[in-house]
Amino acid sequence: MPGGRLTQQERQQIALGLADGLAYAEIGRRLGRPTSTVTREVLRNGGPGGYRADLAHRATEHRTKRRKPAAPRGPEAAPQPHGRDAEAVREYEEVFTTVLMQTGMPKMTARVLTCLFTSDEGSMTAGELVRRLQVSPASVSKAIAFLDSQGLVRRERDERRRERYVADDDVWYQSMLASAQGTAALAMTARQGVGVLGPATPAGVRMENVARFVDFVSEAIVRAAEQAREVLHTKPGAPAADTARD
Repeated sequence: MPGGRLTQQERQQIALGLADGLAYAEIGRRLGRPTSTVTREVLRNGGPGGYRADLAHRATEHRTKRRKPAAPRGPEAAPQPHGRDAEAVREYEEVFTTVLMQTGMPKMTARVLTCLFTSDEGSMTAGELVRRLQVSPASVSKAIAFLDSQGLVRRERDERRRERYVADDDVWYQSMLASAQGTAALAMTARQGVGVLGPATPAGVRMENVARFVDFVSEAIVRAAEQAREVLHTKPGAPAADTARD
């Protein structure tokens, strides 16, 4: 029934829909379920290419048996600003968190980043994150340390001298630069291997190819990040100035 747990038959229909190349929205329409329900179900259980109805059903039953009684919701139960549907927001946050986890991000880190991105302010203190996610301060601290190392958040002090963690439009740019630096370090290390293994040996040639490929990717990442930042974050009035010169 809509709103309840997916049945095994519904999961089989999801698997058939994926095999037929149907979009999540179309599968949801045929089941009478929200698109977010189908999206979350697939991403939690192997993704579009690895979803199996029987395994997904068993995994859900296993999670249900292990799950402790849920604590009463605190801030999540509060009315949403701008007339948003609180349940729709909660479901979307779960989907976004799951997608981040599919990229290899740890679950708590993904939850923290989702929290920051979906807040109107785009920033929170450690205490606000602890209350919002109902987790320990140590969990938030560890997640923030990881996000900081990846350039996905920045730190600033508010008027009360509290440290706030910010995820604004610029964090993806900074993250791309951090990624490029990591790939550049890999290229440098690969070239060190060429000297050790010998440039004329099969292993040496392989390492040189790795270095060249990674160099190319690293430079492309930086160029794309710079271009995207310039195009997406051009200040109002700049195009008009260019037009005036013409």
